[in-house]
Amino acid sequence: MSRRPSHPVRLLASALAAGALLTTAACSDGDGSKNASDTAAEQAGVARPDAAKQTPTGSPSAPAALTEAGAKAALLTEADLEGGWNQVQDADKWRDRLLVGKVDVAAFLTAKSNATDCQALLDALYDDGLLGDPSGPSALTGFEQGDSRLLEQVAGYDRAGLDARLKWLRTLPDTCDEFTATASGGAKRTVQVTEASVPDVGDARAGLRVSVQGDADGGPATLTLDIAAVRVDTSAVTVMGGGLDGGQSDSVAQAVRQGTERLKTVLDGGTPSPQPTTMD
Repeated sequence: MSRRPSHPVRLLASALAAGALLTTAACSDGDGSKNASDTAAEQAGVARPDAAKQTPTGSPSAPAALTEAGAKAALLTEADLEGGWNQVQDADKWRDRLLVGKVDVAAFLTAKSNATDCQALLDALYDDGLLGDPSGPSALTGFEQGDSRLLEQVAGYDRAGLDARLKWLRTLPDTCDEFTATASGGAKRTVQVTEASVPDVGDARAGLRVSVQGDADGGPATLTLDIAAVRVDTSAVTVMGGGLDGGQSDSVAQAVRQGTERLKTVLDGGTPSPQPTTMD
């Protein structure tokens, strides 16, 4: 059985409780807190006249949804790139036959599902569908520099599907690494997939370097592609650059920085500057 507190102890407890009430009452007179008139009005069932108008301060507004016009406005221009890149009008028709081939499933001794992932990668590179089918507006542009090409796509996606696709891309250097694909004529192609760095821009990102060794124009050839994908809210910028002369890691990094900045400007309701703002 517990003993009741002595009279002095009970007096001290009462004094502390009273002090706490006084402190609470004093704090209630601050900005944004209830005062006596507020409490009385609430008890009487009367709403404050400005209650419906109060909104949190300091919280950023959500980016606007990507529109068709916005996707086109967010695309890179020649002014965004260094190195003599020339914009072309038929980039949507670009296809590289070295990316066409059937993955040798028998070579994947430990995980047959890896072969499915590698086949999906080749197909996506050929069809410009690295992040899957957009669920919103989409725009695409391309640039040439000698025998090298640079392709950029801006599109809106389902958020969950976009995050899942970026996560999938990050697994490919491990699941695919190096594999063999067979062309329709029987020619063998060796494909290597490695991780590539991406500038720290946007909300999430993934980068790859893919090289395909095979035959082109009757002789041995190696196609090298540097790839970067960056998510901004529910939209994304995808950049792929390279060719038979090698990869284009520097140009891809510059393009993804400029492309992400242009996309953010569009989603914030602005118009991208005709001149780049963050050139290195």
